Amino acid sequence: MLKITYKKSAIGYSERQKATVKALGLGKLNSSKLQPDNPQIRGMVKKVNHLVVSEQVETPGGKE
Repeated sequence: MLKITYKKSAIGYSERQKATVKALGLGKLNSSKLQPDNPQIRGMVKKVNHLVVSEQVETPGGKE
């Protein structure tokens, strides 16, 4: 799982980047969301890596 945290405002960036942040499930600054670690999510994070911080975490059940 990836823990994605919204760290920098998307104001002044393209609508596409704002939509990507929203699609990741992030709304307000400093909000975090757990997302599955797959190529689609990693690609989205890569496109907005200047706005978010991601870290790999273990799931509570121990399943990856």
